[in-house]
Parts: sequence; C-alpha cells; structure tokens
Amino acid sequence: MEKRALIAVVLSILVFYGYAALFPAKRVEGPVAPATAVQEQSKPSPAMTAATPTAAVSATAPAVRKEITVDSPAYTAVFSTQGGNLVRLILKKYHEAADPHSKNVSLVDDPQGTVLTAAPWVGLDRGTTFTPSADSLSVGAGEAKQLVFSWTAPGGVTLRKTYSFQGRDYGIGLEYNVANGGAVRVGGPLQTVLTYQLAPNVKDSRFETHGPVVFAQDKLIVEKPKDLLAQAKSYSAPLWSGYADKYFLSALLARGGSIATASVKAIQPGKYEELISSPEIALNPGESRAVSYRLYFGPKDLDILKAQGENLERAIDLGWFAVLAKPLLHALKFLHHYVKNYGLAIIIITVIIKVLFYPLTHSSYKSMKEMQKLQPKMQEVREKYKNDREAMNRAIMELYQTHKVNPLGGCLPMLVQIPVFFALYKSLMFSIELRHAPFFLWIQDLSAKDPYYVTPIIMGISMVIQQKMTPSQMDPVQQKMMMALPVVFTFMFLNFPSGLVLYWLVNNVLTITQQYYINKSISARG
Repeated sequence: MEKRALIAVVLSILVFYGYAALFPAKRVEGPVAPATAVQEQSKPSPAMTAATPTAAVSATAPAVRKEITVDSPAYTAVFSTQGGNLVRLILKKYHEAADPHSKNVSLVDDPQGTVLTAAPWVGLDRGTTFTPSADSLSVGAGEAKQLVFSWTAPGGVTLRKTYSFQGRDYGIGLEYNVANGGAVRVGGPLQTVLTYQLAPNVKDSRFETHGPVVFAQDKLIVEKPKDLLAQAKSYSAPLWSGYADKYFLSALLARGGSIATASVKAIQPGKYEELISSPEIALNPGESRAVSYRLYFGPKDLDILKAQGENLERAIDLGWFAVLAKPLLHALKFLHHYVKNYGLAIIIITVIIKVLFYPLTHSSYKSMKEMQKLQPKMQEVREKYKNDREAMNRAIMELYQTHKVNPLGGCLPMLVQIPVFFALYKSLMFSIELRHAPFFLWIQDLSAKDPYYVTPIIMGISMVIQQKMTPSQMDPVQQKMMMALPVVFTFMFLNFPSGLVLYWLVNNVLTITQQYYINKSISARG
C-alpha cells in the first residue's frame, strides 16, 4: 500500500502543477557479502524466543529454573536461570490499544526466552542452569544496576553473563566474560541465537510492516519473508541485527566489533532464526576474554534510538528524503512540547511549510495562469504550422518571449517542494509519536484511520475544488480524466492514518486559499 500511495501522491502533485508523471525508484534491499558458514540451529521456538544450535543441545534434562524480575521505569523484564535468558519484557508506557487501561505492549513473551547463548566448545547449551546474582532487581530513574548470571563448565571454563540496566533507558548492556580455569587451551565463537515469529498475534497497525532488519556496511537491509524461505542470508560484521515492526524494535548491537557474522533464515513460513556469532575466542589456561553487546527492546523513537549508538536510528526508514524527514520529525516533537497536541502540531507545521514556499507557489501559479491565457494563440500557431514542426517551435518560442512567459515556470517551483511533501509524508506515516495520540472529538488516535471517514471525504472535496481552481493546459478530455483523481485519493485515504489525512486536508485548504488570492490579484492587474 505504501508504494502505491507514494506513486499516487507524486501523480497528484505533478498533475496539479503541470507534470504528467513521476515514477519513484525502488529501495535497494538485500544482503551484503555472505559471511562464513554458520552452524545450523535447532527446531524453532515461539515468538521472540531463542534457540541453541543442534550440536550444542545437552542430552541431559534441564534443571528446574528460577525467574528473576527486573523492574525499571521503562519496562518490566523477567529473566530465567535456565540459560540466563530474557523470557518476558513488557513496555510500561505503550499499550496495545488507544485505551490507556488496555494491555501493555509485550516485545518478549515466551518461557524459552531470547538472548540465548551457545558455546559448544565448552559444553554450553540452552539447558544450562546459571546462578543469578540477585533474586529480583528494581532500577530507579537515576540508577544503574547489574544482574549477573554465572556458570562453570566441568572443564573449568567459567562464563559470566552480565546485564546492565540504567534508569529510564530502553537499552540493556550485555557482556559475556569467559575465563579459562582449566588445564587445556579452548577456543571458538560465542553464539547468540534469536528466533522471531513473523505472524503477529496482536491485531494492530504496528504490524503493517514487520520483519528482520540488519544494518551492515552502512546499509539498512530489510528482508522479505518469501526470500528467506528460498535461502538463508548472511552478513559480515553488521553493527546490529534484530526484528522491527512499524513502531517497535528488538535488536542486538555490536560493541567494539563484537559481531563477526550474522545470518538469518526461515524455519518455516512465518518464522525465522538469527544466529549472531562473535569473533573467535582463543584462551590459554588462566586467560579470560570479555565480549560486549547492547540490547534494545523499545520504541522506534528517533531520539531514543540515536542515543543507543551504532546508527540504530536508521531502523526508522524515512525513505529517500530522510535528510529532510528527520528535521521535520524533530520540529513536530518540538511543537508538541508547547501545544500538547500532535494534531495541532501537524496543522502548525503545515502552515509553516506553506508560508516558506509561498514565493515559489506564487511564481508557479502566476506562470500557469499566463500560460493558460496563451493557449488560444498557441493553438493558432499549431494550426498554422502543423506541417512544419521547426517553424512551429520557433513561433511558439517567439510567443513566449513576446509575452515574457517561461513554459517551465509552473513546474520547476513545484518540483522543488516534492521532496518536502514526501519527507513529511514519511515522518507522519511512521512516527510512533502519533500512535494512540488524540486530536479532538472523534479522532482519538492519529495513527489510526478516521473511524467515521469524515476527514478523508472532506479532503476529497477539497481536491475537487483545488483542481477546478488550478490553471490547466490540458484539453477537456484530459481534464475530465484527471477529475477522477479526487475519487481515487478519497478511497485510498479512507484507511490512512488520520494524522496523515489531516496534513493533506490542511495543505489542500491552504492551497485553495492561496490560489484564490493569487487568481484575484492577477485578475485585478488585468
């Protein structure tokens, strides 16, 4: 739907201002150079769980596990002594529905857990029982605390798995410390296996787009499930790898080159696994080595993601015009800080953009109006020289020069504005700030469609008025065909986020007002 919407937006803008079409290029997606071969994983486990490679699964039955709860202002996380893994994580500030009393968003919820670690070279598997440093943990807003899980192999190798928590931060530090207390040299990579489920159990607009994401070689790679069914994808030294939906992200970030390779494959339709391997670790007796990562389970908020480092903010795909979309998103948040309503913030930012582009718009409409006046004389020239194209072109150019009209004057100023329109479109379409944000009366969620379709219908009417007021160089048949665009747009916008419809509606109303005064001023000058 998103690509169709973008194409429709381009066509509408260009039709309004004199162009026939503009076809956007597809974003390049795909893996970077394949990494070295990785070990196959075991059978799949449910959503947001992790699985250990088959070779690492112990034949013995796992010990009875114990759960440790970590409570912070941002989330409640539950860890298990079995593997020292995260089994549940619930965000406190985000709900599944607009009702503040509805269920909180859960990014991890499975007894098998996630952030599972495997090291077959020391006998570590998913059934291994760790010893925790605390039975529970409470982290205050300004506090920093740690939860440590320890395990010692029969051969003398000790693994300490340390989670670090910091107040309101959604990021969680993760450090593996491996110490060789045995008598022989050991070596190999530490592997973290994450399993995700693509078929969401929650019916929410956040799942309009979802799937595995990897950031490697300065590229955001968004994998398609159907491609993963055909073959596994591998990546060399990614900065981070994880799973994202429209509004939330779960990811493992490298620290100091701690990710050597990452691979992702489909286990079955709707599920896939990620195997993240550290560089090789070689330990002589008495030596130790630390490998650090950072976990992130939280919202796709631009400021929050950027604070995590490793270009994690690139997980928000703002399209080709991200350089413009980011400032617009910051401006939206800035305005909300003062007006306390994202709907009002959208209206204000739309007005500001209109004011900034007023000189260009005025120049464009004036040029189109002058071109419209010349149409009868141009038609006479075409009839007179219909058998001599070269003479016809010379005569038309002389006509332009005589009346001081630039044939491109109506198009070029509008083309300059298209990147801003697209940037704001992407900012509003994928902004978590609009999720469950109320506007007024019946619009209580700017990220959801208008429940009564009032704003899309009014928007369609405004498009009809705008088309009738805009000077056109098309013949009557083409004009009638273009009148179908408001109908197409109205039906398309029925299911669009109401925040996006609000922007488009306000923009149309301002354009109509602007066009009225421009037409009036041109008519007054005769």
